[in-house]
Amino acid sequence: MLIYILKRLFLIIPTLFTIITINFFIIQTAPGGPVERMLAQIENIDGDSAKGGFGYGGEVSLLQHSYKASSGLDKELIVEIQKLYGFDKPLWERYLMMVRNYIIFDFGESFYKQQKVLDLVIERLPVSVSLGLWSTLFIYLISIPLGIKKAVQHHSSFDIATSFVVIICHAIPTFLIAILLIILFSGGSFLEIFPLKGLSSDYSENLGFFERIIDYLWHITLPVTALTLGGFASLTLLCKNSFLEEISKQYTLTARAKGANERQILYGHIFRNAMLIVVSGFPAAFVGIFLSGSLLIEIIFSLDGLGLLGYEAALNRDYPIVFGTLYIFTLIGLITTLISDISYKLIDPRIDFEARS
Repeated sequence: MLIYILKRLFLIIPTLFTIITINFFIIQTAPGGPVERMLAQIENIDGDSAKGGFGYGGEVSLLQHSYKASSGLDKELIVEIQKLYGFDKPLWERYLMMVRNYIIFDFGESFYKQQKVLDLVIERLPVSVSLGLWSTLFIYLISIPLGIKKAVQHHSSFDIATSFVVIICHAIPTFLIAILLIILFSGGSFLEIFPLKGLSSDYSENLGFFERIIDYLWHITLPVTALTLGGFASLTLLCKNSFLEEISKQYTLTARAKGANERQILYGHIFRNAMLIVVSGFPAAFVGIFLSGSLLIEIIFSLDGLGLLGYEAALNRDYPIVFGTLYIFTLIGLITTLISDISYKLIDPRIDFEARS
């Protein structure tokens, strides 16, 4: 097993940089980059200023002196902006610089937030991790027992009733569930129990340790509930179908013929085999919630997480954040996949990855 883990860790490096390389050349060669965006902003701002509108700070105010209304933007201004964002260098040089910096986890500085990308990621990471871990935990705590019970009581009234609930939760998008929870429990048309935004109160710095924990749980209840209700359905059905398949196999009939009771058969024989496919879905479930599933939830509940950060960076063509978050997300996905394989081995020691490889 140790040799297999070392091989997988070694393969993470080329896999990671292959994904980054493909995305780098696609995004860098696409039209509408940060240079074009900045030039468009300068043109708009100059027009607003001529009408007595507002000013604009940062790089735009420093570069706006080169603007010529009669003939468009001055060539020197364009060159200056290209140098500002590093586009004065050829594509291959920018790529080599990115690879060299990413090896030491130097993701550069955001174009628009004027902060180091790593600092922004560290600042936003706890929010996304909180949503991902709590949601995945509750999804598995609900889905596994429910899936097992539905498999054992297949075609019963309990199975039919819970299937209706599962299908409804699966059909409704997560963001609609979030909006419904806000209407019901967060100052909408009904109750006002939970806060509408953030993961802490404005006065949380004045609270004690245990009071801060309660305040945090109070704020995170609705976002986690929305993600849990939107994500437990598919895992429940997967768990049920996996157990149904194992229940009908020959070894189950043999154990029953030898006098084993249903509990011994279920947890002594079926559970280990049926849980393998459930465990295989853990990386996808966690990474899906961690990366993309929480994006709309972060927007709805005003949570400054990595999903919202990446979304804003994509809109603003903030390439350092786009590539930095992609690098981190890919690394997390590869590591969780490896953790999934290790979990296989812990659940069923008969699995030999070294022999397979």
